[in-house]
Amino acid sequence: MISVTRDIFKLAETFTIARGSRTEAQVLTVRAFAGGRMGWAECVPYARYGETLESVTAQIEALPGDIARQDLQDALPAGAARNAVDCALWDLAAKTTGVPVWRLAGQPRPRPRITAFTLSLDSPENMEKSAARHAHRPLLKIKLGTPDDMARLEAVRRGAPRAKIVVDANEGWSAEVYSDLAPHLLRLGVQMVEQPLPAGQDDMLAEIARPLPVCADESCHDRASLPDLAGKYDMVNIKLDKTGGLTEALSLRDAAREQGFAVMVGCMVGSSLAMAPAVLVAQGAEITDLDGPLLLAEDREVPLMFDAAGVHPASSELWG
Repeated sequence: MISVTRDIFKLAETFTIARGSRTEAQVLTVRAFAGGRMGWAECVPYARYGETLESVTAQIEALPGDIARQDLQDALPAGAARNAVDCALWDLAAKTTGVPVWRLAGQPRPRPRITAFTLSLDSPENMEKSAARHAHRPLLKIKLGTPDDMARLEAVRRGAPRAKIVVDANEGWSAEVYSDLAPHLLRLGVQMVEQPLPAGQDDMLAEIARPLPVCADESCHDRASLPDLAGKYDMVNIKLDKTGGLTEALSLRDAAREQGFAVMVGCMVGSSLAMAPAVLVAQGAEITDLDGPLLLAEDREVPLMFDAAGVHPASSELWG
């Protein structure tokens, strides 16, 4: 049997990107039951991909209650619905067999991963203050994608002069804007820029200089995305809500590496339950961005641990 419920987690502070702001994370929690055992997982429906809480719930509720994980890959497309069910079934298998998911999936034992911490879009003054508060963190991710980005970037660098920085434009730039900004990104020590151009309108990335690595986010969902990324991107951002679960995420990671892409593992704004399977995918990734729980004012009862070593693998009480 499979059940789905809606949960809301308040954010520690308003989180803003170029597309809008939010004060809470609305997620769906899926539970899969069999043989007296329960596995669970979480997804975050994303309006950018035409998903709503209602539409994703309907997808999940339409599934057979006894669907196998192997059959799920054909039953649902890549997206939030398949992600939650896939990861719940992995957790159920671990609970049933007593074998952790990493071992069931043939992966090495997971280790802590240094994760980026995201600064939401705000005025340059406020972003400088936020950067100063988080200057102790080794990697900061800056949300940009507006006409005033240069002032914001300069402000963040003043606030955190020693932190490594990556930038997420959230499809907000044109090729001309990116070309103008790129030398300044290099001057300020930015290590990577994520999705500078809109997905589907990013062919110019193959024509213009890419002086620093460019990562595909909205342009990369699953393995079927990879052929169109060649020559345009240097890195792919793997998010379980895009791939449709851990099963495809692991396959996408391996295929991306085989095709010469570096790997970033990211997340939507969700709880520790959503991040737990992504920690397995992040093993060996060039960039890990699993800070969702750090942005929350409240979390799952047994949360992930974050410390100077980064985000730690989940305990079996949480997932896997």
